[in-house]
Amino acid sequence: MDLLLRATPEVVKSYMALFVNRRAYTLQSMRPHPESGRHYYFRPKEKGSERPIALTEETIRRHLEGVITVGLYAINPSTQRCKWVAIDADYKNSMEDLLKLQYYLGEDKVQAALEMSKRGGHLWIFLAAPLLAKECRIYIHNLALRLGVPVKGGGLRDGIEVFPKHDALGAGEFGNAIRGPLGIHRGANRRFWFYGADYKLDAQIGYLNRLRRVTESELRGFVAGKAMPAGVGTAAPQAQRAFEYRSEKGATAFNILEHVDKVRKVGRNYVTRCPSCAQAGHDRGGDNLAILISDTRFYKCWAGCSKEMIRAALGRPIRASQPA
Repeated sequence: MDLLLRATPEVVKSYMALFVNRRAYTLQSMRPHPESGRHYYFRPKEKGSERPIALTEETIRRHLEGVITVGLYAINPSTQRCKWVAIDADYKNSMEDLLKLQYYLGEDKVQAALEMSKRGGHLWIFLAAPLLAKECRIYIHNLALRLGVPVKGGGLRDGIEVFPKHDALGAGEFGNAIRGPLGIHRGANRRFWFYGADYKLDAQIGYLNRLRRVTESELRGFVAGKAMPAGVGTAAPQAQRAFEYRSEKGATAFNILEHVDKVRKVGRNYVTRCPSCAQAGHDRGGDNLAILISDTRFYKCWAGCSKEMIRAALGRPIRASQPA
């Protein structure tokens, strides 16, 4: 299969209109991590600077042509609204649940596009105009509850994940990114397509553009009198500052090894499950958190959780007076 395709300017502009709601984005690493073998996502920055690089049409062109793979954020924090809702399912028999959701969404005249994925699929819903993330989440979570579709978190290891994962974002927060459709998944080394159209970029975009989009009045009708179902949590937002190894000088009372699950040695690090990832229902492999064996004050989540997020998930938040 030819992974490198040409994306016309028209395809790129349509993709931007469909999927891009803010200019922050992530990149999937081209090479697997030498210890975990996974392709992690990171927020790209200008060379020699901490300034993040903004997503452009050129970024999207390279993504569609297979040169890079980007992750996209659902919520624009200036409005707390999103252009789309994505339902991610990658557990046993997850495709049955996605097809069930797609059918009953159709009963509401919501046309959802089903995308293949490495272990299951993604269901995408497009909106006529950016709509409040909170109302989108209420709609999908209540539909899942009514259909008996499991939602990951709240004690469930397997279930769907709904993007956006937050009702709203604070200043400097991103939410959780999802792999941009129609690009190459580096771990699988292949491109995943939407069902319902030929496996060509222009045909795929044409199919998505023909789908009926949900209006604000329709969404308000779907959620009238409803609230988020009990037991549904919100993932910890990713903070503006990217994680770096940093010591906690003077904070001798805290030792992360006393607060994490069983560790194993991989090279120069202990490896274990990241508490922040676990809180959000991630890191099933238990290898996102690396702790430097020679000095356990230094630790890092390869999935991008900050030290503040990790400490908060452990119930030991870093206070403003504490050295970072």
